Amino acid sequence: MLLVFNLVPPISHASVSVSAQSAILMDQTTGRVLYEKNADNPELIASITKIMTAIIAIESGKLAEKVKISQNAIYTEGSSIYLQEGDQYTLEELVYGLMLRSGNDAAVAISEHVGESEEGFVYLMNEKARWLGMANTHFDNPHGLDSETHYSSAYDMALLMRYASQNEIFQEISSTKNYKPEGKHYSWTNKNKLLTQLYEHCTGGKTGFTKAAGRTLVTTAEKSGQTLIAVTIDAPSDWNDHISMFEYGFDHYPLQKIQEKGIFPWQVDDTETIQKGKIEEMVYYPLTNEELEQVESQTFLTENTLPFNKIGEKVFYLNGEKIAQVPIYEVEGANRGKEEKEGWIDRLFNMFQHSSGDKDG
Repeated sequence: MLLVFNLVPPISHASVSVSAQSAILMDQTTGRVLYEKNADNPELIASITKIMTAIIAIESGKLAEKVKISQNAIYTEGSSIYLQEGDQYTLEELVYGLMLRSGNDAAVAISEHVGESEEGFVYLMNEKARWLGMANTHFDNPHGLDSETHYSSAYDMALLMRYASQNEIFQEISSTKNYKPEGKHYSWTNKNKLLTQLYEHCTGGKTGFTKAAGRTLVTTAEKSGQTLIAVTIDAPSDWNDHISMFEYGFDHYPLQKIQEKGIFPWQVDDTETIQKGKIEEMVYYPLTNEELEQVESQTFLTENTLPFNKIGEKVFYLNGEKIAQVPIYEVEGANRGKEEKEGWIDRLFNMFQHSSGDKDG
């Protein structure tokens, strides 16, 4: 498990050049931004909107339910999976059609089933965006057709993809190259050519396009245990943009180990007292080799705190900015004698006795 926490700005490297008006490269595990270009600008985003539609549908817990296909869904303009009246699809199958084929009709059918109306679902989308901290985002619909008040930023979409990719079902759907709905004679091929043809390290994503928004793209890639997220908005050469950003990130900012797990001696405050403590997690952070040498750490020890026997934490800094922290736990029997431990148990018992009060039968 990686324990990561604050972000530091990326180093500017001239080796990255993208065609996109807005772009970002983010480390999935830590959220560190490794490259950005106009990343906070609100922009039309087209069908990468459907990442939000998909994760809300998945989290609804209704994936196995059959969805009634409305006329409103059938006649939605734009890209389509060609839903017909009387079609039988589960919500899960529609999410596959949404993510792989970018079906606007699937988006509306999903929204009506999960949100009870398209408007109700859009409310859920905006509430989720607010909860995720997507400060430059507002949704008007579940599919991404152009609207002056339907927009997001490259940074916000990276935040969304980082969140959604933690869901195993979302990741499974996003990474699927071909999918055949049950009982159908056809299958859907993923439109994400980075996944299906162009980049062996790609693990998923979502495409988008309208004339006004241009080409929009969100993808993920994994290499040597590190996962990166790339977002481009209005990018004529988006496939190449993403490959260039991924290769740049993997080459310049590999996950570097900054803390081993194990039992270590710690100095208590400014005294000569040495106390043993245990770190149970290895800590990694995406760093250049130069930055790795600049990482500093500081240890803060405290009294044992229930219920996890935590006695402190080790905090890591890069150029004065906190980038990570990891708890330090007590080593059983290493720092206290038997009488002290028995006294601690007695105090705990008395505390619970006092809080429950005396009760007469």
